[in-house]
Amino acid sequence: MSMQVFTARVRDGVLLPEDGVTLPEGSTVTVIADGNAEPFQTTPDEERELLDAIAEVERGETVRAADLLQRLRR
Repeated sequence: MSMQVFTARVRDGVLLPEDGVTLPEGSTVTVIADGNAEPFQTTPDEERELLDAIAEVERGETVRAADLLQRLRR
């Protein structure tokens, strides 16, 4: 599976990629909505870290919040 990061806007309930991004019909996308937050830029290293973290979650490599909190209390 190949991944790409791009910006999109919602118009009339439809996600419209910006900057000439085209996706094949039927593509599955993961959306991280920023709500009313200010836009931000990432470095290539930060973007790579984010994509790595998303891939870990997709592989099921997660930790339950309760377990994490218990570890942090030690």
